[in-house]
Amino acid sequence: MKPLESTIGSMPVASLPAPPPVKAPGTATHCPYCALQCGMSVAATEEAGVRDVVIAPRAEIPAGAGGLCQKGWTAGELLTNGSRLTTPLIEGRPATWAEALDHVAARLRRISAEHGPDAVAVFGGGGLTNEKAYLLGKFARMALRTSQIDYNGRFCMSSAAAASIRAFGMDRGMPFPVTDLAGADTVLVAGGNVAETMPPFVRHLARMRERGGRLIVTDPRLTPTAKAADLHLQLAPGTDLALALGLLHIAVAEGYVDEDYVAARTTGFDAVAISVSAWWPERVERVTGVPVALLREAARLLGTAKRAMVLTGRGAEQHAKGTDTVSAFINLALALGLPGTEGSGYACVTGQGNGQGGREHGQKADQLPGYRKIDDPAARAHVASVWGMDPGDLPGPGRSAYELLDALGTPGGPRALLLFGSNPVVSAPGAGRIAERLAGLDLLVVADVVLSETAAKAHVVLPVTQWAEESGTTTNLEGRVLLRRRAVAPPSGVRSDLAVLSGLAERLGHPEGFPAEPRAVFDELRRASAGGPADYAGITYERIAAETGVFWPCPAEDHPGTPRPFLDRFAHPDGRARFIPVNHRPADEEADEEYPIHLTTGRVLAHYQSGAQTRRIASLVRAVPEAYVELHPDLAERLGLADGDRVRVTSRRGGAEVPARITGAIRSDTVFMPFHWAGRASANLLTNPALDPVSRMPEFKVCAVRVEKA
Repeated sequence: MKPLESTIGSMPVASLPAPPPVKAPGTATHCPYCALQCGMSVAATEEAGVRDVVIAPRAEIPAGAGGLCQKGWTAGELLTNGSRLTTPLIEGRPATWAEALDHVAARLRRISAEHGPDAVAVFGGGGLTNEKAYLLGKFARMALRTSQIDYNGRFCMSSAAAASIRAFGMDRGMPFPVTDLAGADTVLVAGGNVAETMPPFVRHLARMRERGGRLIVTDPRLTPTAKAADLHLQLAPGTDLALALGLLHIAVAEGYVDEDYVAARTTGFDAVAISVSAWWPERVERVTGVPVALLREAARLLGTAKRAMVLTGRGAEQHAKGTDTVSAFINLALALGLPGTEGSGYACVTGQGNGQGGREHGQKADQLPGYRKIDDPAARAHVASVWGMDPGDLPGPGRSAYELLDALGTPGGPRALLLFGSNPVVSAPGAGRIAERLAGLDLLVVADVVLSETAAKAHVVLPVTQWAEESGTTTNLEGRVLLRRRAVAPPSGVRSDLAVLSGLAERLGHPEGFPAEPRAVFDELRRASAGGPADYAGITYERIAAETGVFWPCPAEDHPGTPRPFLDRFAHPDGRARFIPVNHRPADEEADEEYPIHLTTGRVLAHYQSGAQTRRIASLVRAVPEAYVELHPDLAERLGLADGDRVRVTSRRGGAEVPARITGAIRSDTVFMPFHWAGRASANLLTNPALDPVSRMPEFKVCAVRVEKA
């Protein structure tokens, strides 16, 4: 077994760019990528009109453990590589900002007047700052009066959020500091490959291992994270729920249940214990492919640990049964007495940069700021009072992300879309269908840093600032509110998303209430969130700077913040956590004679999300220049394929063409594709948009495909 940190990535670390030397102390800010929000300093110099940006890690940010991954080290190139949009475009031609905003506002007024306010939709992103997410939700509901707003975080953490709310009464993805991992005796990572998706995270696991702690990883692939595990449970795609049920069955049968904790801090255990009685180990082995001996050993490591943690990632969550799957892992954690116990717990490993904060302040179809429910009369009254409007004028819940995208341009669906911080032509499931929906719109407006694949289809493109060119807050995976600081001036001609919303709101008859200055927006967000589950009322820019971030809920400026919210009680009225009975069901689309192979998708070390940023950074492109499909040698032999052959992968929704990578690190009934590429290499041309009935999460992680030589 290799040391954990030596296995990071799917290629030799030496093939990736080395950290540059530090030339200047720079401005303290945070990485633009994942939810660790690693601290960095950014120093910019300019000679002969050429800007040079130098990145260095900041050791005082605990989540990043003083490190940066290759994406973080090279993030300065996003600011200097010449791929930026700097001029608004109307139907592909350059325009002034006044022309562009006047044009958009006039079209929005006309479409809304002719077809109703819900004919205009808004789509946001989990990488937007808290200020942007908040103002976007306010803009949709107050300036446009539309209910049709959602965001791409629905594709990431929504199942874990829904399961956490059911169990704990509140969704704080990681309800303890990430540094607590180092003190655990056993950690289970269910469906996560943190060594590639957020490499500095593994430093906490490495410290845990150095103390003698044990790591368990569930994944259909032998990923870099799984290679370093003490136990790798290589389950079939779509069977995570059965695995969790089986582990709880063993915990009950072997006497690992913490009966005192269950009696004192939970309700509903008896019903769950009865429901898992049908999931004996041999049955679980038949469903998942994981041998009984490994199931028993995993349950023993968790059940006998003094301190243990159960973490779920997208591999367990991105299914049409993702909420139930996460509930099953939470049930396991509750039975072992982990949540709300210092040094132990359950957590979702949030992915996008502001995936936590992005779902708290109103850009989600069913939510208002402070993580309030939009159909709660008290919540509506509070937010309406902050916004200076009648609660009855607030729209109700709208369509979820995929349902919103799929309704675009259809009878009764939205006819205009304003899109901020997302690239659904690449990132949405069944992406070919979504591209057709976008093409059918009367008006598509995209605000972006670069001409993404979605922006290329827009009627109007608005060039906006990016991470180091603006200030604002993000909330990392552990619920710590952080401050990004402006480190460099944006290119001439570029405006912030806040300025775009402010300019459009003024043209739509709202000259007040939509400030373009981040601090003013954050101060209003504090008032709007006050009293809600995600209460930011006591958090200020000054406190964040002085305290290296503040954990919510923080209801007053003299409140210390809440790094571990469940130590005394859970967020349900009675203070108890809820066991939720769930049962396994097959994937929405199983392999059959026509499509006999499972496809699963995920990320690679060198790239991020839809690739709109990382595919423009030369060193990262050199590291992984194109998409590919991983096949087991036995499957490749059956199909007559050799390493490097061009392969066509086909599902019921479309086809992709990529080179083959032959590897023993994947099951022989499964192939894997990374989803960072567009066009004929897009994995999401294949993926299944079947939705979880609770979270409305699409089933990204498993579908049936046919593989053949191209």
